[in-house]
Amino acid sequence: MPKGKKHTPEQIVRHLRDAEAGLAAGRTVGQICQEIGISDKTYYRWKSLYGGMKTNELRRLKELEQENLRLKKLVAELSLDNAMLKELAVGGQVHMSFPVHRDV
Repeated sequence: MPKGKKHTPEQIVRHLRDAEAGLAAGRTVGQICQEIGISDKTYYRWKSLYGGMKTNELRRLKELEQENLRLKKLVAELSLDNAMLKELAVGGQVHMSFPVHRDV
């Protein structure tokens, strides 16, 4: 069995909702985990990360994380451009025969 993520965040939220219903029906965490195919430790980790989260909230979180990553890349590229321009300006020679444009 390959190691790594076997469940998407959406599946995890659904499993946690099902687990809450199972606990309310009197089943134990161990029984629920056995049905899902995870360990108790994984269940409690999921619960701490995604507990109480709805699917649309999770979708919004993923969108914000992607936007954050895009903005971090943009800041890194702009910082690099700024550092290069400062280095050129210190030397007293600024030779730019073509505009520097990057698609982000």
